[in-house]
Amino acid sequence: MVQAAIAACHARAQCAGETDWERIAALYELLSALTPTPVVELNRAVAVAMAYGPARGLELVDPLAVRPELRDYHLLPSVRGDLLARLGRHEEARTEFERAASLARNARERAVLLGRAAACPPGD
Repeated sequence: MVQAAIAACHARAQCAGETDWERIAALYELLSALTPTPVVELNRAVAVAMAYGPARGLELVDPLAVRPELRDYHLLPSVRGDLLARLGRHEEARTEFERAASLARNARERAVLLGRAAACPPGD
């Protein structure tokens, strides 16, 4: 039921800018209470970052980095890289995108992640 409400929020938006991220973050908070898995927490962090900014999302993502269940999950460093890039922390972001690429299971994802790494400006 909560997952359906999250999907409905996404479906109602004509584009990402119209997405009700605050509602989605609240729904993920509820889902996290019902199903406290690391992947739900990662998704909640993304929604919080979209609703309240990348620093808030990073506060939720960083503790997940030590979770053994996510050690080889390419989306964790991918999300972390995105948040770091949005914060202007490009060297750290590049490292995270490269790590995500090394964990990706298909060539297309790997290429996208390596492209994100290459797009990070050097020298910060």
